[in-house]
Amino acid sequence: MSVNDCAEIVRRGDPDRFLAAMAAPPAARGVLFPVYALNVEAARAPWVTQEPMIAEIRLQFWREALEEIAAGKPPRRHEVIEPLAAAIDAEGAAILERAVAARRWEIAREPFAGAAQLRGHLQDLAGGLMWAAARALGATDEGAVRATGYAGGLAGWLVAVPALAARGLAPLPDDSDAGIRALAEEGLDHLRPVSKAAKPAALAAWEAAPVLKAARAAPALVRAGGLERAPFARRARLIRMALL
Repeated sequence: MSVNDCAEIVRRGDPDRFLAAMAAPPAARGVLFPVYALNVEAARAPWVTQEPMIAEIRLQFWREALEEIAAGKPPRRHEVIEPLAAAIDAEGAAILERAVAARRWEIAREPFAGAAQLRGHLQDLAGGLMWAAARALGATDEGAVRATGYAGGLAGWLVAVPALAARGLAPLPDDSDAGIRALAEEGLDHLRPVSKAAKPAALAAWEAAPVLKAARAAPALVRAGGLERAPFARRARLIRMALL
């Protein structure tokens, strides 16, 4: 079992985070790829079956594996779990367990009660994922990292609104122009400078600023699926951020 297996999972399942990890220093990829591969596998669990109980069981597999890592037990023999156990400690496993548990919303497929519930969902998912990775890389600026992770997660969420709706989800508690503008503005307010140690993990939010600005300026793009920028512009921004 190797980090290369995790990298291939991320390449197939989460191309944006794959590009972000490849733009990071090689030494950081031993942390980033296992963490991101866990996220890919957990994201699949709610969609491999139409039976909520089976989806819950699949998600529970990952939660239990993380609980075992947190308890200091030998990791299960698995292409993701073994490299992940080598990359994170008990606290990191607990952070990721909360991120995995947040996926239960996709199984329940219930509308968000309001913006606060959506915010909490993305803070657990994207904020927790970025903090777990950054912490394993030696970062200590939790507040800045979690805030940046939330902003990146919100940007990705707004890009994915039509796809989520097509799957039967209600991704926005308020999809009016005013509601979308308020979300985008809040996301922009969450973008923070992060420490040098956290920067490889923070690259995952490389598109947050331009996407959130576009959503604020033209909320209709969110509903129409028009937020994603051209590949050349996206890659050029990632390269620039990695160099800086």
